[in-house]
Amino acid sequence: MHAFSERFRPKQLDHILGQERWLGKDGLVQRSVRRGRPANLLFWGPPGTGKTSLAQVYIKSFSCPYVDFHPIRFQSADVKKVLNEASSSPLFRPTIIWIDEIHRLTRPQQDLLLRAVEDGSIVLIAATTENPSFVLTNALLSRLTVLSFTPLEKEDLQKLVNRVLSEYPDISLVPEALEHLIYWAAGDARKMLSALESIVEQRACDEKSVLTLLSEHVGPMQAKGEGRYLLISALHKSVRGSDPQAALYYLARLLNAGEDPLYIARRLIRMAIEDIGLADPQALAHALHAQDCYKVLGSPEGDLALAQVCIYLALSPKSAASYVAFDSAKAVAKKSAHVIPPSHILNAPTKWMQEQGYGQGYVWDHEAPDAFSGQEYFPDGVEFREYYIPVERGFERELSRRLEYFRRLREQRNEQN
Repeated sequence: MHAFSERFRPKQLDHILGQERWLGKDGLVQRSVRRGRPANLLFWGPPGTGKTSLAQVYIKSFSCPYVDFHPIRFQSADVKKVLNEASSSPLFRPTIIWIDEIHRLTRPQQDLLLRAVEDGSIVLIAATTENPSFVLTNALLSRLTVLSFTPLEKEDLQKLVNRVLSEYPDISLVPEALEHLIYWAAGDARKMLSALESIVEQRACDEKSVLTLLSEHVGPMQAKGEGRYLLISALHKSVRGSDPQAALYYLARLLNAGEDPLYIARRLIRMAIEDIGLADPQALAHALHAQDCYKVLGSPEGDLALAQVCIYLALSPKSAASYVAFDSAKAVAKKSAHVIPPSHILNAPTKWMQEQGYGQGYVWDHEAPDAFSGQEYFPDGVEFREYYIPVERGFERELSRRLEYFRRLREQRNEQN
């Protein structure tokens, strides 16, 4: 007997759950089938959302030759043979090539498909759980229409449970057990089917039996692939948005999913630099100390250090002023890389350099009034520019006052000269 994941795989479009955006009456998939013209499509989304099921049903909707290539068995010689045969076929009957996990293909392998997609001799249908812009070449990606799949909704998973259990009238889940099952599946139909198969085998219908069964399965989200970056992005934006409650939640999600705590610590350090900066100079020190603390204690005690710095960063005043300032300075520096600094601030270790005027006219600031000479430090041809403009938050308020203080002194020195 086939596993539930195959046995209950949809055989027609209206059996596929979720993805209404693409499968609705006016969705791209339905329109393509009605026209009788397959399109180059890339199905992108988390596991268990129907990508393979939709691909199989979609492909069978057309009277076209069909070839299934798996990246592990992707041999260039076999592919070239198929492409040669496809190029000799009438253009109104292109060969459909299906590739699951297309992110596993190398760049040369992707380039091999590109020309055939361009000339229309093949229609490429592919699926991936990885961000397409990271794993596909720009040329190939630009010729595919990306259909983004989302986790199934609670109602969709309920329909799947009803569909399966309709074949087992002697099995009836209590409401509490069904609620736990839907929550655990987290929008993944494949996980749901796997759990339902175990429920049917063990006749586990009550809440306690289902909870025991689910504890033996892999959790609903792993800290790997696209899921990892979704969670770390959510953590970063929660900290940036000064929401310690959400930040703690996503930190817990990451740790529960098995993420490396030191990777999280590095990301917290990055947040301290990028999003807080000089608005709270202690933020970076706290983040670095939390990393050191985890290295000493490990889990679970070290996890608390990460939680504490997570709260501290979320509640710190935010500023990207130094980040923006440095980006602006880099842009100007790149354009003026050929310009020599003014001669009065250049060292003159040799007699020849002294004769050339290096170091002449330099004023040692410690001997100037207020320890400030007000000399010009930008090269000729590069205008003085205020790259760093502090915000009126946290410690940068003080830095703003210091900038204004030196600005007034510079104006006084210029008037005196």
